Amino acid sequence: MLSACVSSQIEEFRHDANERSIEAIQEFEAVVVLTRRTHTAQETEKSFTECVSRKLQSGKKPFRITKQAQFVDLMFPYFEPRLAPNNPYEMPALLAKPGVLDRINDIGVRYVIWIDGSTETLDQGGTMTCAFGAAGGGCLGITWREKESSYEASIWDLKRQQVAGTISADAKGTSYMPALVIPIPMIARTAKVACNGLANQIHSFLTEGG
Repeated sequence: MLSACVSSQIEEFRHDANERSIEAIQEFEAVVVLTRRTHTAQETEKSFTECVSRKLQSGKKPFRITKQAQFVDLMFPYFEPRLAPNNPYEMPALLAKPGVLDRINDIGVRYVIWIDGSTETLDQGGTMTCAFGAAGGGCLGITWREKESSYEASIWDLKRQQVAGTISADAKGTSYMPALVIPIPMIARTAKVACNGLANQIHSFLTEGG
């Protein structure tokens, strides 16, 4: 018997270990989850950013979420691809521009969460043959694929204008496709596991403070 399995690891780093580096988020404060603004093959998938946003917006203590598209439109043109910061460390120069911080405050966003990372295929193999004829047909064999989802979230505190912390999530798993007449996919959903782990840790980070 085969089944897809996924192993995961979550790590958290606070950027100011000697002081209170984060303030627990208030009900009236919003969070926006942004994707790294590049145009390469390694760009973070939109679906992953949306997954993190949905998770933060649900549960016992949901966050107020400003959608990425809405935030980009309201902040036009500062978060358009040609002007948007590539990472949170470029935010101070942007916030120093006249009117930018006031506009962010009007939107109500307190924390910007930058998501960087991707899901990649590490290895794959196996064989499968299929044959069909007048009397029927079917497949025989097995194929497999190993994937790794690696993402990092940088949490930017707009009120204090500093990076509060970073959280990384790594998930690795192997999917199988065995076939004895009918192929049966057994999918290792590494991106989903990484999304759940990252969102849960972000939620704890912003609600517990410390």
